[in-house]
Formats: sequence, structure tokens, C-alpha cells
Amino acid sequence: MSISDHALHKDFPEYKDLIRELRGSDLQFKELCDHYDKLDKSIRGLEHREVPTDDTHFLDMKKERAHLKDTLYTKLTSHQA
Repeated sequence: MSISDHALHKDFPEYKDLIRELRGSDLQFKELCDHYDKLDKSIRGLEHREVPTDDTHFLDMKKERAHLKDTLYTKLTSHQA
């Protein structure tokens, strides 16, 4: 199984510099990024090790990651506008 890395700078390479800037200047953005990174790492770890987990829990983790990514993307696009 191919395991995708959903790091923000990989999914949004056009915002790589802005992501770095906001991580250093916006505490809320940094906290959201840190939570997103930790959640993504946990999901990829479960996928890689094929650790048995409750499907509902795993799907909830993926939904939370998607919601965080949407929130972060909104912040990126509104900051750039």
C-alpha cells in the first residue's frame, strides 16, 4: 500500500514560504500546524504498520486531518489576499 505524506508544504508548495512565515509569527497558525502534523504522522504510522484500529476511529482521524487542512488553507489564502 502506498502511504501518502500529507505535509502542508508538499500539498501546497506554492505556500511553502508563507507557511514558514506564519509558523513563526502566528501562534494560532503554528498550533494548528503542529496538531495537523502530529495527526498526519499518527495516521501514516497506522497505515505503514497496518496496526489494527477501529475503523470509526481511523476515519475520524482522517476527517479531523481534512478539516484542519481546510482551516489552514483558508488561513493561507486569506492571508495572501
